[in-house]
Amino acid sequence: MLWSFTMKVRRALMITTAVLGLAPLARSGHEQPVYPSYYPHEIEIAALAPQRGAELMRAGKLHAYVGFAPAFAAVPRDTIGSVESLGAFVVVRLNPVSAFAKDEASACAAAGAIVRDMATRTGGSGLIVHPYPVTPFHGDYLHHADLAEAAIARFAGGGADVSPSVGQGLKVRAEGALAQSLVRPERRGEGASWDAVIAEVAASDLVASSTVAMNGWLGPRWTRSGWFQAHRLLAQSISEPERKQRVDADLARLQGEEVEGGAARLNLERQLVGSLVAGCRGFVAGYTVKREYFNVEFSGGIENIAYDALEGLRSPMFLRTVKLKDFPWNGWLQLGIGQPPTAAWNPIGGFTDDFGQLMWFALGDAAAIPSPYEAAWVLNRISEVEATPRR
Repeated sequence: MLWSFTMKVRRALMITTAVLGLAPLARSGHEQPVYPSYYPHEIEIAALAPQRGAELMRAGKLHAYVGFAPAFAAVPRDTIGSVESLGAFVVVRLNPVSAFAKDEASACAAAGAIVRDMATRTGGSGLIVHPYPVTPFHGDYLHHADLAEAAIARFAGGGADVSPSVGQGLKVRAEGALAQSLVRPERRGEGASWDAVIAEVAASDLVASSTVAMNGWLGPRWTRSGWFQAHRLLAQSISEPERKQRVDADLARLQGEEVEGGAARLNLERQLVGSLVAGCRGFVAGYTVKREYFNVEFSGGIENIAYDALEGLRSPMFLRTVKLKDFPWNGWLQLGIGQPPTAAWNPIGGFTDDFGQLMWFALGDAAAIPSPYEAAWVLNRISEVEATPRR
């Protein structure tokens, strides 16, 4: 019986093969009807000058430009969209050998003069005067809002009064185009003759330089917190041994998970930032907002855009949510970026430049990725969902 059944199957296969051999050749142009995500099956990351990126986006040949925005003479709302994130911190540091740095009173007088002068020259510069290192773009800003308001009042009013002679004698060195626009020509210091320096620190660079991506892990988790970034910006300006020791001890406790309870941790974070901003020899004067553009044209653009409050489109969340309008589940995503690759290409010590990080976000599969609008992290693939109502 077994032999008979086998012979029947063999004859059926032979007949079927013969029929198919006589049938005309047919090809299907359809792929799978369902995909596990909106991932494009090809992502092109091209190094482009900002103006070239703007031209390609207008022509519908570029989906998004990751980084500081290209210059658009006029942005048509129906074809070009934009997102805003934290651009850069504007940091002021006093020269240790300056006469204004000899004591805290004169240092704070100089700091008040610089901040108030900046406030009169913000038009067109994009600077938002905010003399506190934790900004509204940080997920933990609500824990510092009252301290930020007090710092703004301190620099705007009587907390850092300055005499006309101090204001006239200040010599400020400016680093970068933004800083140049914030300093009066008569106050600019050249060479070794300067009392303070104004520098611009990109927020995305501050996050990226502190983040490690390895073996499906992206962290540590505090790199996105305002208190940690405040330490990165201001700790090097502390000269008093006692204050420096106190700051180092608080940082070690926060990073070592030695604090029990949410309230105790929040108080320690506030205490750390309070120690960092207690002096005037180094301080954050404000921040800028970064605007990035993408193509929203139907049907050649993209949609479903998620972006990060600190890093904008240069984040894992953008690549995991962006959806092509022409291809609902698949297609070619074309991105522009300002700088060509410069870092080593390896998953241990490389992928540290803008190009490499964006590529690694597409290739890597971290267990958790940054939550786009807060300091927390979210699971990349799996989440615990509880039935409602609970069964």
